[in-house]
Amino acid sequence: MTQATKVYTPEDMAEYARQARVRILEAVRHAGGGHVGGPFSAADMLAALYFGVMNVDPENPTWEDRDRFVLSKGHSSIALYTMLALRGYFPVKELLTFDSVNSRLQGHPDMTVTPGVDMSSGSLGLGFAAALGIALGARADGRDFTTYVMVGDGECNEGIVWEGAHVAARYGLDNIIAVIDHNKLQQTGWTGDSYEHRISPYLGDQLADRWRAFDWHVIEVDGHDIPAFLNAVGEAKKVEGKPVAVVAHTIKGKGVSFMEGDFMWHSKVPNDEEFALAMKELGETNGGGA
Repeated sequence: MTQATKVYTPEDMAEYARQARVRILEAVRHAGGGHVGGPFSAADMLAALYFGVMNVDPENPTWEDRDRFVLSKGHSSIALYTMLALRGYFPVKELLTFDSVNSRLQGHPDMTVTPGVDMSSGSLGLGFAAALGIALGARADGRDFTTYVMVGDGECNEGIVWEGAHVAARYGLDNIIAVIDHNKLQQTGWTGDSYEHRISPYLGDQLADRWRAFDWHVIEVDGHDIPAFLNAVGEAKKVEGKPVAVVAHTIKGKGVSFMEGDFMWHSKVPNDEEFALAMKELGETNGGGA
């Protein structure tokens, strides 16, 4: 069994990313809560993975030889749900049940109820550790699928990430690719009133250097440049003998001008005016998606 025979172009993937941002905003507004900034920074990369990289079968979500994807930054679950819906795992209209009682689409991914979710996540760092376990298990079982795990840069504050990074390098896990959503903004922003005062371990190239220090092969890329991201993942898949971290430089809130680079949109519900303006910028001139 292989990925669907339809070949998607980078332009197709960009359109799916645009649609995902529309659906994310609709779902968060309908639910009255949820995250926007992180899901928007991840949308282009998720579209590239699900429509251009991963070998999956939405009609058989538990196929044993499928590639695995773990959203370790589980608070951005609505980004994953929108991509799964667009890929055909469940109806797009189900996205409006996000975070409601008895919905399959809860605030953090739940592998026991949601088709296409390979690992429950939410407590930061634990999804990354679980992805390493999946990769180790695949090696032990003689399977050749790839495990992809998306990690937030703020999530890299967690010690378990670096404990896991050490273990992955120790065992030379070359069947795992970590995608670091490096949007350079955490939930409460930075301390200081100017860029020079906003010094953190995750500005500049220091985050990439940390992964290199743990003996990972590191590739840096613009996470919103879909062709460049596809090339980076293609390069990552050729690396042998060590795990790969694709450090993707992104913009929190990407796609809506007044959300971009503003930590207030980490988790915020748009009011009517903000929603209308955002939908217009996202190309939905009727004020929302179908």
